[in-house]
Amino acid sequence: MSISSVKKSPDIQSIDIDGKNFATQRDDQITRFVKTSLGYYQTQFAKIGGDSNFVWTWNLWAAVLGPIWFSARGMWNWALSFLIIETFAIVQIVRGLFGDLATEAWERIAKIEGTLELRRQQLASAIENNTDKIDVYRRTVESLEDAIGGIRLEAEQLEGSGLWIACSGIFALLVVKTVQAVVANTLLEKRFSDWLSDSSIVSGMTLSHIILSTGFVLIILFATVTHYSFPGLYPWLIEFPTEHGIRLTSIAWVERFFAFAVENGDAFFDSITYGIRLMLDGLELVFVQTPWMVIASFIILLTWLSAGLRAAIYSGAFLSYMGLLGFWEKAMTTLALLGTAACLSIIIGIPLGMYCARRERFYAFIRPIMDFMQTMPAFVFMIPVIAFFGTGKPAAVVTTMIFGGTPVVRLTVLGLRGVPENVREAAISFGASKWYLLTRVDLPLASPSIRAGINQTIMLSLAMVVVASLIGAKGLGEDVLEALQYANVGQGILAGFAILFCAMILDRIVQGERK
Repeated sequence: MSISSVKKSPDIQSIDIDGKNFATQRDDQITRFVKTSLGYYQTQFAKIGGDSNFVWTWNLWAAVLGPIWFSARGMWNWALSFLIIETFAIVQIVRGLFGDLATEAWERIAKIEGTLELRRQQLASAIENNTDKIDVYRRTVESLEDAIGGIRLEAEQLEGSGLWIACSGIFALLVVKTVQAVVANTLLEKRFSDWLSDSSIVSGMTLSHIILSTGFVLIILFATVTHYSFPGLYPWLIEFPTEHGIRLTSIAWVERFFAFAVENGDAFFDSITYGIRLMLDGLELVFVQTPWMVIASFIILLTWLSAGLRAAIYSGAFLSYMGLLGFWEKAMTTLALLGTAACLSIIIGIPLGMYCARRERFYAFIRPIMDFMQTMPAFVFMIPVIAFFGTGKPAAVVTTMIFGGTPVVRLTVLGLRGVPENVREAAISFGASKWYLLTRVDLPLASPSIRAGINQTIMLSLAMVVVASLIGAKGLGEDVLEALQYANVGQGILAGFAILFCAMILDRIVQGERK
């Protein structure tokens, strides 16, 4: 009996059928994904998917269309990268073939020639009057003539290098086109694999993507090539068409808003100022009025209990540095100001973070506000603070809270959301109440993150010491600011070290040595 006459077993037949079904299903998926050139992409994807190494393929349309093809396929990151390189290459080609490479050199020559003509007239007048400045004017004229000759030689060299610049652009364009053709199918197959597990990924070449990518690429190419190849041809490519009336109107609106807020919120802002002043005066009474020996002993003991004996010794050395150099009172004033801002930030921030941790919508609402507080330069938000609270220590406390109050909120949310759900479910299954769950499960497990948030709030608040001194806050920042104004290097460095030592002491007390 011949081998060809042997019938396949049912198991072998089912494997063949399953294989055909899988291949058919994959072809259908590729068809739904690419939507163009179906047979070509089915073959290319099968070749790429069947080899673990990089497979060399060639996609002609990716090479021809370049960034337009990649962006129309939804691969915008690759499209932008290739667009930058192609734009550079095209700019080099156009500059080399059609651009005036020596424009700037000829403009410099024209300016120098105007000065040279003036100096020649002065030289002629000096010769006519036989003054003692003849040699000065003659040397000036000769130096200007030499400068013009050197610039003219440079301009001629630039004009002769146009062909080489164009050739380098052509070479760069050919290289990037080759890379696009070689990697296009591999990148598209990877995107296809991602699409199989995530249906939200855009597939095919939709009309909106084609129009958007084509328009974007053409605008970028036109603006860049025109600007670099023919500088000055379209001035509006360099200067934004600004309407000064809009700026003046916006300034007037902002000023009217702040005037209205200050006029109608006087009682509200006075109450905040009174509360800050009350807490600040209490801390200044403790830190400044209390004998230095008591405060130093208390800080050293607290550091020892929190971070150990070595940290306590360092704290004692830092405190001795401040006392011996005459920074003690100002350092205590700084700690009172910092303590007020940090305590208020922590008192407000931790409960707010606890509330936001289980309420995603509310956290999504306040997150942009916190981003604004952290990214806005301190000198900018000092303007409305001064408008509402005036100058002085309360305004400095509010400024410090705005700048340094967000980390404790963010890290409290991060810590509470990082509590394992199985631990919380176990506590709930044993009958834990919400209060017990919060105080005995969530907060203890989130305490490292919360302590890190407290530490960051204190450090950022301390970073505002010098800035706060601009609006009337006393302390070590005043010495640094005075050193900046009068270029007193020694005073500024010594006061800066005092601020650094305050930060190190507070860091050790808050963080401790417990991991």
